[in-house]
Amino acid sequence: MSLPDLSLQIIYARLAWALVAASMLLSVLPGLLPRWFPVLARRAKLIVAVTVALVMALPGEASPAYWLTLVFQYPSGLLTGYALVALCARWNGRPVDFLLHPAFALLLTVLGTVLYLDAFGVLALGLYYRGFDADAAAVLAMVAALAGVAAIWLRFGAGGAALLTAVLLFSLLRLPTGNLWDALLDPLLWAWALGSAIFAGRRHYLAYRAGASLAHGRVTEAEPELARSRAGIE
Repeated sequence: MSLPDLSLQIIYARLAWALVAASMLLSVLPGLLPRWFPVLARRAKLIVAVTVALVMALPGEASPAYWLTLVFQYPSGLLTGYALVALCARWNGRPVDFLLHPAFALLLTVLGTVLYLDAFGVLALGLYYRGFDADAAAVLAMVAALAGVAAIWLRFGAGGAALLTAVLLFSLLRLPTGNLWDALLDPLLWAWALGSAIFAGRRHYLAYRAGASLAHGRVTEAEPELARSRAGIE
């Protein structure tokens, strides 16, 4: 398995963190700008994107990307893909859901948990190191690419496009580290997926409770009528 050149990794870190940071900033920007002046809003988006890119491009320790990489490692290709999709949507004024789709969130949460437990030696399966294996990585990359195409076909466009971006970055440039798992997952993305899964589970639970309460209320209201009908029969 060929590994990416260090200079290419540094360039990728600058660009990827710029995309992630710009997408996060633009997610809160619409609430801070006057909605009655869309021209100003678009110019502000451009100013934010360019400013973030220039700051991230600073050399060495002057760049926030240097410290972000120390804390969170390289952004995965999947996180970069999500950021790129979100930026395109924000630029065109389309709404963007802050949370991941529940299916993607649950899958990434389980996958990340297994990988991190394996990396800590709790499971000792050696899954992470298989991401460097040429044959295993090729098969997994093909499966991920097919999953991305299927997601787009099923109209999960954001997740599918982001997944295809991750597979392309890994297949063509071996980014970010030459390991397929690093192209599909990173600590920040795993935390995002975990939060999305918890929120989706809580929302589903509250909806279930609301439905159960409504059904119980209907049964309670029907009990007096049922009792009167039975009394009439007797």
